[in-house]
Amino acid sequence: MIKGFKEFISRGNVVELAVGVIIGAAFKNIVDALVDGIINPLIAALIGKPDFSDAFILTLNGTDVKFGVLITAVINFLLMAMALYLCIIMPMNALNERMKKKNEEDEAAAAEKVSDEVKLLTEIRDALAQGSARP
Repeated sequence: MIKGFKEFISRGNVVELAVGVIIGAAFKNIVDALVDGIINPLIAALIGKPDFSDAFILTLNGTDVKFGVLITAVINFLLMAMALYLCIIMPMNALNERMKKKNEEDEAAAAEKVSDEVKLLTEIRDALAQGSARP
């Protein structure tokens, strides 16, 4: 049982997931600062309130149904998703593409390079082929 647990913990996926969660938590602070310091003041400048929490309130039988809270949460989610895409996904995709091109160029250059041994063996093969073709 302990051996299986050690194997599970030492797998790359678990470690990568843990690192991802920690980085995500740290990145949340950056996005929160962006939302609280820039986006919400811009919203407040446009509509008079920093978010939609107190907007779109429907009162039913003395109970407030706050649609604005949901709208604020959706906007915050979209902002976080956009920030993740722009700050992490796009640069990683560009880096992966650049690495892929470099690897393809290296492979093409390696394929074009023919060692002296290969050249000698090719000459021997051709000479043998010509010798066996003679009557």
